[in-house]
Amino acid sequence: MLELQTPRILTVTELTRSIRGILETELPFVTVCGEISNLRQPYSGHLYFTLKDDSAQLKGVLFKQQQKYLRQLPEDGQQVICRGRISVYEARGEYQLIIDYLERLGTGELQIAFENLKQKLAEEGLFDQDHKKEVPAFPARIALVTSPKGAAVFDFLKVARHRFPSLPIEIFPVRVQGKEAAPEICDALATLNQRKQSDVIVLCRGGGSIEDLWPFNEESVARAIYGSAIPVVSAIGHEIDFTIADFVADLRTPTPTAAAETIVPNRQILREHIQRLKQLLARTISQTIREKRHLINIQQRMLGDPRSLITHNLLHLDNVYSSLVHGYRRHLYTLSMQLGSLSGKLHKFNPVQQLTYKQQWTRELTRRLQSVMLQHLDKKVNRLTAATTLLEAISPLGVLGRGYAVVRSGHKEKPPGELIRSTRQVTVGKDLEVILQVGKLGCKVTEIKKDGRDGEI
Repeated sequence: MLELQTPRILTVTELTRSIRGILETELPFVTVCGEISNLRQPYSGHLYFTLKDDSAQLKGVLFKQQQKYLRQLPEDGQQVICRGRISVYEARGEYQLIIDYLERLGTGELQIAFENLKQKLAEEGLFDQDHKKEVPAFPARIALVTSPKGAAVFDFLKVARHRFPSLPIEIFPVRVQGKEAAPEICDALATLNQRKQSDVIVLCRGGGSIEDLWPFNEESVARAIYGSAIPVVSAIGHEIDFTIADFVADLRTPTPTAAAETIVPNRQILREHIQRLKQLLARTISQTIREKRHLINIQQRMLGDPRSLITHNLLHLDNVYSSLVHGYRRHLYTLSMQLGSLSGKLHKFNPVQQLTYKQQWTRELTRRLQSVMLQHLDKKVNRLTAATTLLEAISPLGVLGRGYAVVRSGHKEKPPGELIRSTRQVTVGKDLEVILQVGKLGCKVTEIKKDGRDGEI
């Protein structure tokens, strides 16, 4: 029977965390509008409420540290726009909205447009840190793009004059509020980049509502800041105010005053620092001079009188010259001896002389070889003669020549050709073969005579 695989059993905690992970991943940021109800603020200072409409409701929480960005605290019954992250409170198994931004519905449309543009430009990379240019620590000239009538420009100039009065600051007048503001800001940035006379550009404006600051949330201004070859510093609104220009700018400062304190060097501090460097440089130079003088004195004592040094070097030169001449002559003599030795060896191994010597040696070897061969041949002839004489002396044919004969059994006998040495080997009537010096005889035994040597009496 086929058994189905048993699925893994999750605990409540594991399932709840999985749901939270899915919600936080699929819905990282959401914007929701609704009515606030059941608003409460416990001792922790966090705000808890329910965001509802006609058909549904959603738990929401606004932590204490986020409340400093609110213009006023929310109340029950208010229609608001909230932006935040969806999460799950595991202890109660409830999903809720962790709010980063809250605004009354009346101003929410601009905020939605702000968030949409912010997300779009972020995806295009206009906020990337890699693109941001470094603001020079000691700018030679600052361009201030602002309204000449606003309080922000006076705050900036006041701090700048106090920190570095002689630093040139060019005020490029533009509108910072209204429909005409954004095109004028873009034209100012383009003109300043074309002139290339300033080291840094500061966008300066005081605080205000989101409508007042809206020119700095325009896409055209953001792209003009991004395309600027000169570093751009944003000094717009108060510390809690954020605009698109703040995210695109190479450096964001919370207020115009903070911008002046950040990019304008403090002349007094620089003077004190330069004075310390001068003193350090003077001490270093004095110390170096003392050390060099001490070193010169040591070298002078080691060097002594230059005239004696010249005399010493002349003597050393004469000694070296004598050694060189002596060595050269000795080396030349050694080479001459080597040349004579090599010449003798070369004469000894001269090919013509070697050939003559080899020919003489070949003739001598030929003579010796012939003499040895004749001696060896004589010895062999003498040995052959002696062997022949001995062979003839012991040869059966020689015995037969003295009247003796060799008797063998006849060819019909077994074994045939047996030598007959005794009467015991024959019987009467046996065929025998008698070998003479010349020829053979076929005989038959007719009588046997025995003597004592045959063992019979």
